[in-house]
Amino acid sequence: MLLKAAVVGVALIASAVGAQAQSKETVKIAFIGPLSGGNSAAGVGGRNSAALAVNLRNDNPSSKYKYELVALDDECKPNVGIQVATRAATDRHIVAGVTHYCSAVAIAAVDVYHRFGMPAVVWGAILPAITYGNDYKEIHRVNGSMLDETAVATDFLTKQGYKKWVIVHDTTDYGNGLLKFFQEKIAKTDGQIIGTFGVGADQQDFSAELLKIKEAKPQIVVFAGLTPLGVRVRSQMERLGVNIQFAGVSGIMSTSYLEALGPTAEATIAFHNGAPAETLPGGKKFVDDYQKAAFKDPAEPYGPYAYVAADLIMSAIEKVGPDRKKVLDVLNATKGYPSIAGPITFDDHRNNSVASTKYVAQDGRWVRWEDSEYASGKRQIKIAKD
Repeated sequence: MLLKAAVVGVALIASAVGAQAQSKETVKIAFIGPLSGGNSAAGVGGRNSAALAVNLRNDNPSSKYKYELVALDDECKPNVGIQVATRAATDRHIVAGVTHYCSAVAIAAVDVYHRFGMPAVVWGAILPAITYGNDYKEIHRVNGSMLDETAVATDFLTKQGYKKWVIVHDTTDYGNGLLKFFQEKIAKTDGQIIGTFGVGADQQDFSAELLKIKEAKPQIVVFAGLTPLGVRVRSQMERLGVNIQFAGVSGIMSTSYLEALGPTAEATIAFHNGAPAETLPGGKKFVDDYQKAAFKDPAEPYGPYAYVAADLIMSAIEKVGPDRKKVLDVLNATKGYPSIAGPITFDDHRNNSVASTKYVAQDGRWVRWEDSEYASGKRQIKIAKD
């Protein structure tokens, strides 16, 4: 009799828990990034990471709401980005968004979020003007900016002896912004930029530019663009015998770059806002949870920041409910929010500064410079010859 009563009691508890879960209000948040095209690896990794944050929140019995992630593909194209941003912002069931990897898309979409009052937390785009270009209270960024990246890159490369630079940059806001900040920062060193080459994001042939670079004899080629373009430039350098050290920013830090180039990617130097995922304050748990979730694609370097953006939004909703204006007020007051990537603090333009990390491609992986065989001297990057 006692056993029967216990079984009934457990069943009643389970039923109550199930009823409570079903009674929770469903709250939607958007994820926007490149889910197709040449930059899809970063977008899919970001989407998976945001989905992980949502799933973990939904598994938490103390959560007040059930969350649903609405994933939208901006294709890394500004015109498409504006369309999907409008779709999200005009859907009043979507409270806020985890938005954009590509800077050219993010800067194009900020007016949309502002016009419709939708809180947006950028997870990958690094152009400073996204947050600093306007005083839009709706726009936030958790992943740092190219101000952080270009400062670390310039300091590191000049100290490695690379004083004569050529910069190849895409002609979007992203590439032009990186060029501007590299020019400002190298002007404060004993280095110099001896040539700049603006190329279209869809350009296929770089023979003219690379032959001019070969003739100019710089010590390093610094690339300011995204993975698909970087792959084409680097592979054509190899084909044309432009035997010069190659470096890039976080735009090339993806598995796609390494897989597309194979051995040619070896010794590429890159810079990224944030340390390797497993070394972040909550990184080991993030990596373990991501593996347990059995996503077939990797999180990619910006994945942890998509997770952070989603978590930050959901914490605000838990505090004040699914009200855009109230959520906006909470986000704008963010100071020292504990996240897996470390404390998140927004400045007066809602930008979170992140220390940049140096990386090198080694044996088909991005390895933190300090942990690499290049740093130890076991392997050599190309020497900066005069």
